[in-house]
Amino acid sequence: MKKNYTFQPSTCRENTNAEKYILRKQLFGREDVLPVWVADMDIDTPDFVLEAVKKRLEHPVFGYEEVPKSAFLAQIEWMKKEHGVVYELEDMFYSHSVVASMNAVIEAFTKEGEGVIVQTPVYSPFFHSVKEHKRKLIKNPLKQLVDGKYVFDIEDLKAKIDEKTKLLLLCSPHNPVGRVWLKEELEQILELCLEHNIVVFSDEIHSDLVYAPNFHMPFASLSQKARDITITAMGVGKTFNMAGFAMSTVAISNKELREKFMEVYKKVHFANGTVFGHVGFEAAYTHGKEWLEDLKLHLIQNFHMLQILCEKYPHAVNVTPIEATYLAWLDCRGMQLSNKKLKEFFVNEAKLGLNNGISFGREGSGFMRLNFAISHAKMLQVIKQLENALQNRYGRKND
Repeated sequence: MKKNYTFQPSTCRENTNAEKYILRKQLFGREDVLPVWVADMDIDTPDFVLEAVKKRLEHPVFGYEEVPKSAFLAQIEWMKKEHGVVYELEDMFYSHSVVASMNAVIEAFTKEGEGVIVQTPVYSPFFHSVKEHKRKLIKNPLKQLVDGKYVFDIEDLKAKIDEKTKLLLLCSPHNPVGRVWLKEELEQILELCLEHNIVVFSDEIHSDLVYAPNFHMPFASLSQKARDITITAMGVGKTFNMAGFAMSTVAISNKELREKFMEVYKKVHFANGTVFGHVGFEAAYTHGKEWLEDLKLHLIQNFHMLQILCEKYPHAVNVTPIEATYLAWLDCRGMQLSNKKLKEFFVNEAKLGLNNGISFGREGSGFMRLNFAISHAKMLQVIKQLENALQNRYGRKND
């Protein structure tokens, strides 16, 4: 019998050492903002994950463990069923985070001064990691269409690739613009990477959070040639609100790429994670399908609330069309505020803590990112606070 998940109410995270709450004063200058920034959910981690952890607690020894094959096999089966891509056990590596995986890939497949492509606006570790490794940052900004949707700028990419360009960091689905890349779009990227011997690191951590009728296409699934140049990062952190378990994976099918990656992997000593991460990870991929389907319905309802509000103030705030993730990309350029003043509006007038768009690269200037993975009750509070702030600035709009 199917269990219906409502995600109402969600457990309070105040005073639990939750990052988005304890950093409010530091990031926003005040404690009374409702935090909707960092990409985890104010929604309870699934009951079947918690039950698996409780069961493991019955055994009173928590020493070193290997990641069990059954955990990897559960993810492999999930990827096959949900995304049509097949991996072998030998392809799989444990990692505590996608960002750690990305840094290892930059170290393994590029040398100082060589070029790494990032497609901005994008999650800031993409470009910060490149700079920290003293690689050449090649920015290939996405193009925004009239309807707000973003697409690749292939001509710009062609113009910027040279013989020292060795790696492309792909965000798929894309954070923060919410795109699910189409097969033909990804094939354009693939063609260029094959032509210029460029390795692709594909961050697919949001791949399960895709809204119908869109569907995620793993970059490695495009063809055997794509598979041979791709390193894929994925995991349970976003999908099942399990970032605190510090367990994700890297999948590499090509033996030569695996061996190169392994050289850095061993130096860093990624180890094997935590005993609770192992059982939680396996439980999520084994039992998570129905929970995830209900979650996506819940999330898209929250997004629609935000859409309705923005439609009342189209001259001030527009929400970018969303195909995946639980991160709304708000176009606030109509407010004609500097990035500093825009942040002050949300913090001091709306009492909301969002991510500044400029933190995703220069192309994010005038935008804000809002995490809507919260209960409906909390989403209504977000809407109320933002609507009051907009009313105070622009007057009341008719419903």
